[in-house]
Amino acid sequence: MSDQTPYFEAHVFCCTNRRPDGHKRGSCAAHGAEKLRDYMKARARELGFDGKVRVNSAGCLDRCELGPTLVIYPEGVWYTYRSTADVDEILLTHLRDGRRVDRLMLTAEQRELRPDQRG
Repeated sequence: MSDQTPYFEAHVFCCTNRRPDGHKRGSCAAHGAEKLRDYMKARARELGFDGKVRVNSAGCLDRCELGPTLVIYPEGVWYTYRSTADVDEILLTHLRDGRRVDRLMLTAEQRELRPDQRG
């Protein structure tokens, strides 16, 4: 590895999977995942996360009913998010301050959004 290859402290994988309209499981793309991912990339740059946090597109993360969803590695923390305000909260609270955003977190067994996660 060259000295110029950045080592990222965190990778954010944003599901941008698209299924046909009306699919029984839905899709993250149908809930605006691509636009929110683009916002997250731009906002991460604004916050000075370049070289520290990499925002990636991901195919299906198999949480379509909860979408859009993302997972942050290396911790393996899953979130649902619906707005730019949710994105800002994840970036500032989790990635900058090191605290998890409980109201947006998904559990391993979760298959439906909690009432406080619906938007």
